[in-house]
Amino acid sequence: MTDAPLRLIGDIGGTNARFALCRPGGLPEAERKLPVAEHAGLVEAARAYLAGQPVEEAVLAVATPVLGDAVSFTNSPWRFSIREAEQALGLRKLTVINDFVAQAAAVPLLAPRDTVVLQPGEARPRRPRLVIGPGTGLGVAFLQEDSSGRHQILPSEGGHASFAPQDALQAELLKRMRQLHGGHVSQERLVCGPGLLEVARILAEMEGAVLRLETSRDVSDQAQKGEPVCAQAVTLFCEMLGAVAGNLALSLLTEGGVYVAGGLCRTLGPLLDGAAIRRGFTAKGRFSGYLQALPIWQVLRPHTGLLGAAAYHH
Repeated sequence: MTDAPLRLIGDIGGTNARFALCRPGGLPEAERKLPVAEHAGLVEAARAYLAGQPVEEAVLAVATPVLGDAVSFTNSPWRFSIREAEQALGLRKLTVINDFVAQAAAVPLLAPRDTVVLQPGEARPRRPRLVIGPGTGLGVAFLQEDSSGRHQILPSEGGHASFAPQDALQAELLKRMRQLHGGHVSQERLVCGPGLLEVARILAEMEGAVLRLETSRDVSDQAQKGEPVCAQAVTLFCEMLGAVAGNLALSLLTEGGVYVAGGLCRTLGPLLDGAAIRRGFTAKGRFSGYLQALPIWQVLRPHTGLLGAAAYHH
């Protein structure tokens, strides 16, 4: 096994690029995080990580749609051609996948200790599963198991579907977000880290409260201390996350269950409001009973993007 060729794997976001090595069928090893801002592009960052270590293959998960050879990041200035990067790194094969395809590929490998139940329910075998996670944006993918037990992953850009308010307060949020963003407001605009910050700022404006908020971490820190506007923003965020997940669960009847992934929800820790998520998830009128029966888990294991990239079969 030790003679098997090493593969380079990566999980490349808008802020950090995480790299590791793995052997076929093995787990990520030698993990390292490189800040995107400190490297000119993907090839330069990969070379810095490899430091001359030869690899023949690479699987890189990227936080942007993979729609052809040209990859350009939604939340960072990095751009690259898959074929040119393959040649520049001397690879026999470079596979580039969406970061939530990697998150979905990790789901079958999760142990019970890697997840916590947000809504109890009975997962039906061989039914679709939903993987959703707010971070710098809002990642979405689906997972479908075939009769032979192989997992097919369905990429999605569901985060960019239009935001649908559930009540009068969310309708007011949408109205103000439309003014800020010039028309279309996607689900991702509200249900992500920058969205949590924007929601808190709008609520503060509506309440006439003066708050110094620079980052989403400021919002969660203030909420932790009991600041009422920030606490309301976090609860609203959880309700809206639940509502988006409920829409997607109805779209594909994800009776295999729903997995809430990503670092933002882990960072919220005890502030992640399971009751608010369930409220948003099940508030679908005649289908609320159907949605109440679907299990929802939060993925607690960090760096599942690397785990999924290591497990990905193309």
